[in-house]
Parts: sequence; C-alpha cells; structure tokens
Amino acid sequence: MLYPIQTDSRTLMDLSGVWDFQLDNGRAFEENWPQAPLPAPTTMAVPASYNDLKEGDAHKEHYGWAFYQRKFSVPAFLRGQRLVLRMGAVTHVGRVYLNGQLVCEHKGGFLPFEAEVNGFLKEGENLLTIAVDNRIDHSTLPVGGENGTGLMGGGRAPGAKPRNLPNFDFFNYCGLTRPVKLYTTPKDYIRDIALNTRLEGPHALIDYTVDAVGGGEVKIQLWDENGEKVAENTGKEGVLRVENAHLWQPLQAYLYEVRVTFGEDVYTLPYGLRTVEVRGGEFLINGKPFYFKGYGKHEDTVPAGRGLNEPMNVKDISLMKWQGANSFRTSHYPYSEEMMRLCDREGIVVIDETPAVGVHLNFGGGANFHNGKRVGTFDPPEEGGIRTQEHHKDVIRELIARDKNHACVVMWSLANEPDSGGPGAYEYFKPLFDIARAEDPQHRPCTIVCMQMENYKEDCTLRLSDVICLNRYYGWYISGGDLEGARALMEQEMAFWESVGKPFMFTEYGADTVCGLHDTTPVMFTEEYQVEYYKMNHAVMDTLKNFVGEQVWNFADFATSQGVMRVQGNKKGIFTRDRKPKLCAHYLRRRWREK
Repeated sequence: MLYPIQTDSRTLMDLSGVWDFQLDNGRAFEENWPQAPLPAPTTMAVPASYNDLKEGDAHKEHYGWAFYQRKFSVPAFLRGQRLVLRMGAVTHVGRVYLNGQLVCEHKGGFLPFEAEVNGFLKEGENLLTIAVDNRIDHSTLPVGGENGTGLMGGGRAPGAKPRNLPNFDFFNYCGLTRPVKLYTTPKDYIRDIALNTRLEGPHALIDYTVDAVGGGEVKIQLWDENGEKVAENTGKEGVLRVENAHLWQPLQAYLYEVRVTFGEDVYTLPYGLRTVEVRGGEFLINGKPFYFKGYGKHEDTVPAGRGLNEPMNVKDISLMKWQGANSFRTSHYPYSEEMMRLCDREGIVVIDETPAVGVHLNFGGGANFHNGKRVGTFDPPEEGGIRTQEHHKDVIRELIARDKNHACVVMWSLANEPDSGGPGAYEYFKPLFDIARAEDPQHRPCTIVCMQMENYKEDCTLRLSDVICLNRYYGWYISGGDLEGARALMEQEMAFWESVGKPFMFTEYGADTVCGLHDTTPVMFTEEYQVEYYKMNHAVMDTLKNFVGEQVWNFADFATSQGVMRVQGNKKGIFTRDRKPKLCAHYLRRRWREK
C-alpha cells in the first residue's frame, strides 16, 4: 500500500480538523444516523482519540459505537480522476458512509484502509460519516473480555453497563486516531511498489516490482540526495544497479528517491539502501553486527491519546538521539506511517509489531472459564478460546503491505507476550510466521516478544523466531527490591538463552518510578532504585556473547486502565508523560553514548 502524497499526477486533500461527533444512543443504526446530519452533535478533533477530549466518564469509558461526520466538496476539475478516500486508522472497527451509502468496512485499529468513491460522490457538498466501534473481545487484536464482562468469566451486576476490559496494560484509546485523506490518481495508476536491496561490494542492486492497473509502460528511476539520476529501468519487474551506493545506516540515514512513471501517473518514494541478516548469534545490518539500544514506546500524549502527534514524534526522536539510543519497538501495535517515514529520515531502527497483545487468557496466573470449565488460550473458540487467528493473518498481511519498503524496519514482531508456551501455541503461530516470511520482499527476521514464565524452555519462540526477544523484570515483578537475588535468577535464565545459539535481546525491562520520589537508600518506586535496577540488569547483559540489544520499558510514562497496580498510568517511563527526564535518563545517556 502506497502512502498518499501529491505528485505531478496526484492531488491530495487532508480532511483533518474539527468534525461533528456523537456517541451512539443504542439506536443509531436503527435511526439511520449516517443518512443525515447527526441529531445532537458535539465537536471532535481529527486525528485524535476521543476519550480525553471531553470531560467525564461518558467519553473516557465509552463502550460501543461512536459517529464522526463532516461535509466536504470535490473541485469540478478533479471529478474525472480516480478519487480515493483513505483512513489512516480507525480504532477498532470502522464503517465509512458517503452521502448515506456504506462505502467500506474495516477491522483493525492501527492500519490504513481505503476505497474508491467516485460512484458515491455528488456535485456540491458531500456528507461523510465514519462509525467507530471501540469494543474489544476474544476476536479482536488487542484482546479484551467477552461482551464487556472481563476475561475471568465473571458477570456484571444487574443494570450495570458493560465496559471494555483490556487484557493489556495500556489505555484503550479509540476513534479516528490518524488522518482521513482524499487523493486522486489517473484512471490508469500505480497501485503498489515493492523493493529489495542486495549488496555487491560497494555497489547495490535493487530488485523492484511495480503493481500497475491499466495500460502503459512502467519507467523507474533512482535519484540521489543531490538530485542526480543514478539508475533507471523499464518494465514492471527488474533490477536497478547503483554504483558506489550510499547505504542507509543506523543514525546515519541516506535516502534515495525512487520515481515511478506509468502512463500519466507519477509516484515518488524515499528509499534507503540497506540489508538485514541474522547469522549465528549476530544481528547484521549491511553485513555488520548491530546492537539495539533504545526503547519500547507508546503512541500516547495529552490530550490526543493515541492520535497522531507529529511534534511529539520529532521530540521523542530528538530525546533518543540525545541519549545515544538507536532503536525502538512499536509496542504494541503498528505506529503511524508518519512516524515510520520520520524514522527512515532520522536513521532510527524499528522493530515493527502487530497489535497482537493480550493473546493469553491465563496471563499473570489468572484463569479464564467457560461454562464452568477452565479454558486455555488456544482451545477451540466454541469452548471459550480466542478466535483471533484469521484476523491475525490479515493484520500481518496489511502491516507488511504498508511498511515493506521502510529502511528503518528491520524485524517483524508478530505478537507481544502471548501464551507462547501453552498448548496449541506452535500450531497457532507457525502459519503466521509462514505468512510474514512469504509476504515480505526483503525477508526480514521475524519474532514473537515473549513474556516471563516458568516454562520458558517450552516457548514456541525457540522453534519459530529468528531473534529471541525477551520481556524480563528481574528486580521488579521477580524479586522486587532484592537486586542481588534478582541477579542470581536472571543469570540462571540467561545461561539457557545463551546456549540456544540464536541472537537474543531484551525488548522490555523496567521498574515503576514516581518522578521526584527520592531516598538515600534505593527503594522501589524511587528514582534511585530505577538506576540501580538498570545497573544490575546491564551487569548481566554485558557478559552475554549472543546478546544483541537492550530496549528499555518504557520511553515515557503512559496511560492505562484504572487499577490498584497503576497510579494514573504506568510509571516505568524513563521520561514523564510530558517528556521530562527522570534520573535514569542521564544514566542511560552515559551508557549508550559509550557503548
């Protein structure tokens, strides 16, 4: 899928701004709200999550459908073109209506979808309505409780409203969280481009495939950063040879421009030349060992929630570079296309993750029951198990279709902390790995980010993942407050992963820390304890031969659902939610700039 841009042949209209908005009254579809102006609308910003933009529980804890609406006109000179309406992200299910007619539906709240709308438009003003369903259950990614009743099978009090009960530790922000755009192409157009780089000494070969609709010849050119044409070819498939190529390197980005022409249509794509490979216990970028230094993050800002925030994206990368970090994981869902393009430009390495979080019905030692019988995660759906696999396959295909050409993306993470050691895990995940490896033209490594568990030697990660990605909390959830005991336990487990022979890394490790809480003796929740916690973990990591990276949990404090474990959110951030550094930020800066 191509990112929408304006070129010599394409026009782009951004429909972001303040829209009309109304929560479902329980009868919205019966009353045909998409057919006419909403009956009692309020205002709502797009893109943004709606939860924190209005005061009170009604919006913050809403469960069900919400409706966005605006009017727009299409200039007459564009009506002969192909017109495409594109939604950047609608969380979690979207139905799009134009002038009262259903245009398309989509499931999955973190990836774009689009539809041609020529047949739905009329002269003058057009009424656009987007209905958003924020409910999560055993069929959605991320996973939530069934019918708003929770994962442990408990009912709710008579008359009580159902609520979203996430099986994940971040707030269920929802709405039109990324831009809504209208763009044009000629009738014969470029639908997609797929690129892959191979290196031959100082030279590079780019294998390309152009998916074009209609008649005409494909011409492809490569231009360097000085505006010089360095390679060209014709045909829908072929190779571009680049003499003395400038490679895209971590923290040293170099972007060529790929320019494709098909008939009247023109599309340009920034593209970095680099290779990725796992060899033995090493992770290689451009044939050289790479060590991940950085973070797990969230798209989480005040008050936009999960909404696109480009100023904060720029700030976050600036802070990471200030520290000497070189990477992050898109925990726990695909981030915006704008962030991925920024990482290409800034040289930030990305582990790209699906929204498959909460695929574990017995997380934390709890139990899920169906008709009085304990249920395993991968039990048949009719017996209470999850029913996410087909949707999971679709998400992987859509993620790779969107992000396949990004130089910054070096690995696909197919899930975060699933029940990967439980019965049926291998049978669930093996087809997903097969799809990811078949769909990606660059053949990037694939992984599952696995949680801390007693039976880690039975984790299907051992058989499936190219890189072992571990979320470990020795010194916090395990032996919290006892760093000496935590180190002994950590060393014992790490000896096993070292013996496996694959590259392995930490994708989460951290300690909740209240900004401004200090003590002369480092105790839990103080800024001093956070520093000592990381020093202990690093002392173990630095002894491991096949250890290829450390991604701290988390870059910044973030919002979660209410609960006795959280005080206005998760406080494991190295920065506060408004990006003020805790003491540990300076410690990590010293370590990462030296390492």
